[in-house]
Amino acid sequence: MNAPAPHPDIATARRVLALESEALTALADSLDDRFAQAVSRLASATGRVVVSGMGKSGHVARKIAATMASTGTPALFVHPAEASHGDLGMIVAGDAVLALSNSGETPELADLIGHAKRFGLPLVGIIGRADSTLARAADVALVLPAAPEACPMGLAPTTSTTMQLALGDAIAVALLERRGFTAADFRVFHPGGKLGARLSRVRDLMHGAEELPVAPSAMPMDAAIVAMTARRFGCLGVTDSDGRLLGIITDGDLRRGLESGGAATLLSRTAGEVMTRAPRTVRPDTLAAEALHEMNTRAITALFVLDDGGRPVGILHIHDLLRAGVA
Repeated sequence: MNAPAPHPDIATARRVLALESEALTALADSLDDRFAQAVSRLASATGRVVVSGMGKSGHVARKIAATMASTGTPALFVHPAEASHGDLGMIVAGDAVLALSNSGETPELADLIGHAKRFGLPLVGIIGRADSTLARAADVALVLPAAPEACPMGLAPTTSTTMQLALGDAIAVALLERRGFTAADFRVFHPGGKLGARLSRVRDLMHGAEELPVAPSAMPMDAAIVAMTARRFGCLGVTDSDGRLLGIITDGDLRRGLESGGAATLLSRTAGEVMTRAPRTVRPDTLAAEALHEMNTRAITALFVLDDGGRPVGILHIHDLLRAGVA
C-alpha cells in the first residue's frame, strides 16, 4: 500500500531544504586557498572587522558581525547607506572590511569600498558573481557557487543568503580557532542567560572555606555528626593532619552505620573509621556544567573543591547549580 503524499507545505519545505543543502555542499566543495587568504586578512586586523551589506545581505552581515564579536573577533556592522552619511568615520586604520553582496553591484557599498581602498584597509567580499565590481575591488573575493534560489520565482534571496550566512559562520569559527578561543573566553562575552550559567566555573558558585563542613579523622562520631548537621550540606569532609581530604561522610554512611551496628557502635568510632575514602572531587576551575555531569553520573548532591595540594577550599552543592540556572 502506497504511503500518503505529504502535505503540500511539507513538500515545499523539503524542496527548499534540499535545494539549500545542495548549495551548502557545493559551497564547501568550492572552497580553496582564497578562503584561507580571507581569514588571514581578517585575522591580521589590529582593529575591528567591519561587516556590511544592503537589504537581505545586510541582515546576514549583522548576524556575522554578532557571531564574530561573541567568539573573540572584535566586529561591528555598518550600514552602507549610513556609511555614506557620516558613519564612514566609524571605520579607522587597523580595521578590515567584510562586504556582502550577491550581485556584487550594490551601489550603496561604493563609498565604503572607496574608503577601504583610500586607507589601505583589507577588503574581503562575499559575492555571487565573479565578474562584479565588488569582486574586482576586493583583496580577496569569496565567490558563491551558482545555485537556484529556493523561491519558486527564483527571485527572493533564500539559497544565496543561506550560503552567505554559512560562509560567515565558517570564517568566524576559523578566526576563533586561530585565536585559540576557549569556553572560558566565551563566557566572558556571554555572562547572562543559560549559556553563561553553564560556562560558569566551580569557583564562581562554590561555598568558600568559611562554610566548609570538615573535621579531622580522629574526631569522635558524636562530634562529627554535630559538625555535619551544622553546615547542612548533607556531608562532612574528613581531613588528615595536613588538611588534605581523606574521605567523606554522608547521610548514607550514617544510615549504613546505624543499620550495621546500632547507634552505640557508630558513636564509639571516629570520623576516619566511618568515612568513605577517595570521594569524587573537583577543582575550582572546573566548568559548572562538568560538575553537574559528575553529580548526575554518580548520583551525588555535593562535591568538595580541592586545591592542587588536595586540601578543601570549597564545596559545591546541587542547589547552587540549580540557583545559578546550570541544572
